[in-house]
Amino acid sequence: MFVVMGDPPRFIDDYLLYLLARASHAASAGFHARLKRRGVAVPTWRVVATLHGAADGETVGRLATACLMQQPTMTKLLDRMAQDGIVLRQREGRQTRIKLTGDGEQLAADLIREARRHETELLARHAEAASALKALLREIITPPD
Repeated sequence: MFVVMGDPPRFIDDYLLYLLARASHAASAGFHARLKRRGVAVPTWRVVATLHGAADGETVGRLATACLMQQPTMTKLLDRMAQDGIVLRQREGRQTRIKLTGDGEQLAADLIREARRHETELLARHAEAASALKALLREIITPPD
């Protein structure tokens, strides 16, 4: 906790949403630094990680949701990524599907290896709770029926 001895407890020190946000920030910081050293922006990482292994690609809307972005922001990011040769757009009727190019797949594979190493290092400090923590987070993410 972040409470100084003698100070009354603050609301946020035991507030779940604050704790989740702080934990996410703390857990991500090391990996985000690795991305920065490689010249890869976090939103780009989120897109390539989401598209990796998605043979049929994704729609812009689903990508935006998965990557925690607004759709107009996602569209602008995809424009830059297409110019960089990382993604391509394919029209399918009224929808546009986004897929990784060969270069995009290679970038995704490299970054996913780094992400897995980072996750392994992080979870090694909490090995006994890792599985239960992931299960709980999936439950929190899934909306009730």
